[in-house]
Parts: sequence; structure tokens; C-alpha cells
Amino acid sequence: MKLCRLAGTGWLLLVAILPVACSGLPPFDQQKRLVQQGDFQIRQLTPRAFVEIWGEPTYIHQQFTHFFGMKDGRLIPQARMALGESPQGWETGLAAGDALFLAYADRGHYLVFLDNVLVYQEAMTSEKVHAIGKSWKHESQFKTRLESPPASQ
Repeated sequence: MKLCRLAGTGWLLLVAILPVACSGLPPFDQQKRLVQQGDFQIRQLTPRAFVEIWGEPTYIHQQFTHFFGMKDGRLIPQARMALGESPQGWETGLAAGDALFLAYADRGHYLVFLDNVLVYQEAMTSEKVHAIGKSWKHESQFKTRLESPPASQ
């Protein structure tokens, strides 16, 4: 009986730890150090690391987004390109999904996360960050109930 229980516990630990170990993300403390050092490694950082180090962003936005996939692993949001243009060096990679955008006006950073990992970051002036935040606010006024996130109960 003890052997079965031990095997069951071992299996449970394996199932719980394997997804974290295989995620490819550094441990959370290391992510926080990378943010503190300004080393914004693509596909290595989570939104939580930025919020814990920098605090709440000036603007938060979430929407389904199309991305240009670059050879270096970056995903450039289509919205950052002029209409009909593609980024220099882009060949054929595309991605799409529900993206989380964090914009910090005081730090001059625009961050984009897909599947809870950083896929794009851009340094910009606080004026530019505020302009983007205002455009998000304007867009949200015209969302239908189907496009809006469900209300908390």
C-alpha cells in the first residue's frame, strides 16, 4: 500500500513540476532581476515580473492581435506598422492571439505579451505612450458587448 501511495505522490509531483520545468521561462526571481537590469529578453519574461518591479502600468489593454514573426523570436504587432507595410527583415512568420499590452508612460516602455510571455517591447516617449493609451480608450468606447470581457460577478 505504501509503495502505491509513494508512486502516486511521485506521479503527482511529476505532473505538477513538468509544465513549469518545460516552459522555458527562467525562475520568477530571475525574471524580476532581468526587469530591474533593463534586460528585456523576448519570450523569457511575464507581465507579473514587470508589475512587481515597476508597479501598475499607466495603461493596460487586451485584444486579439496579429503579429509578424521575426527570425530572432520577436513578434511585432501589426498595429505598430503602417497600414499595408511589414517590418524590415520579415519573411513569412505570422502569429495571432489574445495579446496583453502594458504601457508605462513614466518609463517610456510599451510591452506586448502573448500567451503570458513578452514577445515585443519598444522604448518610446511618454507622449507617445499617452497617445497610444488614449487611442485604446477611444477604441473601447465602440466595442460591442461581444468584444468586451465578461463582467465580474
